[in-house]
Amino acid sequence: MKTLLSIVLSTACVMSLVSPVRSQEMSNVERGWAQDMLKTVSDEIKKNYYDPKLHGVDWDAKVAQAQQKIAGSSSLGAAMLYIAATVDSLNDSHTYFYPPRRAQSYDYGIAYQFVGERCYVTHVRAGSDAASKGVQPGYEILTINGHIPERKDTWKLDYLFNVLSPQPFLNLLLQLPPNGASREFQVQAKMRMLKRPTDVSRSDDREYDSFQRYLHLRTVEYGSDLIIVKFPNFYFSNLEIAEIMNKAQRFRTMIMDLRGNSGGSADTTQWFVGGVFDKPVKIADRVTRKQTKELIAKPPHHVFTGKLIVLVDSQSASAAEIFARVVQLEKRGSIIGDATSASVMEAKHFSNSLGGTLALFYGESITVGDLIMTDGKSLEHIGVTPDIVTLPTQADLTSGSDPVLARAAEMSGVKLTPEAAGRLFPYEWEPDPE
Repeated sequence: MKTLLSIVLSTACVMSLVSPVRSQEMSNVERGWAQDMLKTVSDEIKKNYYDPKLHGVDWDAKVAQAQQKIAGSSSLGAAMLYIAATVDSLNDSHTYFYPPRRAQSYDYGIAYQFVGERCYVTHVRAGSDAASKGVQPGYEILTINGHIPERKDTWKLDYLFNVLSPQPFLNLLLQLPPNGASREFQVQAKMRMLKRPTDVSRSDDREYDSFQRYLHLRTVEYGSDLIIVKFPNFYFSNLEIAEIMNKAQRFRTMIMDLRGNSGGSADTTQWFVGGVFDKPVKIADRVTRKQTKELIAKPPHHVFTGKLIVLVDSQSASAAEIFARVVQLEKRGSIIGDATSASVMEAKHFSNSLGGTLALFYGESITVGDLIMTDGKSLEHIGVTPDIVTLPTQADLTSGSDPVLARAAEMSGVKLTPEAAGRLFPYEWEPDPE
């Protein structure tokens, strides 16, 4: 896995990447701000990180190097990069730096993800610059700003271009079907002014200023044979979970679609696990800096005991991966789709500020616990390999077909074409942040 700094340095837009806050020369006051941020973030990590040995990283040396680089930085943006790169040296998916919130939001008009070992454009926003220039779903991404995307580094690219250092445009080298010809596209971002923030610490999502809790649970029913439930995340109340499981009891099979599910709260995960088992089930051992404690899911009043099928992909992360792995280990159901994100830790978010009336807000997400599954392994950097690997083809992405959901439906006895399956849950774009 590449470091954040190596990814930045491999891009074709290094000069712009190091200026997420502003491009003019950094003042002594700003340099002091950056040094204060680095110290606060470093102290919080040393105090709260689940592994007091920090995986053997010479943390003080890393911080000292960052201090020297900040002292010689030409911009506040570059200083923010050095802080982020220092935190990234822990190689932890849930430990990262929140820089001061930018003044504008950046919408590139495309969504992309890995399918197997290849990165594809999966959706293009209507009316975007990308759409006007002919970018289409199914185009393979060869490079983004000169960087070759790698499956394990996808979240770092998202973090870089959406949080740490948004860009006015992305240079994309795309391979077009069907003849495999490559073509360069410069995709302009749509920018909007944002309200002045009061806190950058939100729930477990790197794009803290536009967290996707707007996404809602969606269901499709086929008689009494099948209910398909699309879970965008694991942020639901116990009452909502009980209602879902109570409804599911009327069906012989439930397909839980966790594709694109970025995770959620530990409590919600426990309730969901409990909702599909008729007996107490051990989820994992939660390892913190002070103790190791078993996480046990107990059956609630409403339990779904029918056939269970879980769909996952490369964007299924954190709590979604935990749920899928428990189902797999306990042989409760079938896992279908693509290998998951391999981003599974338990984190806490911290919010900090500098200054008075015109405060500068920043923060950090810090892993406070690792989860060791019942097979003795952590899912971090490993993920979940489906029981049945089923991937959409490039043609499927272009046409919007969904062979994964179609195959799962077939396993439940319901005939559903890939084309029809692709129309069941239209892609939902993030709303404009405030």
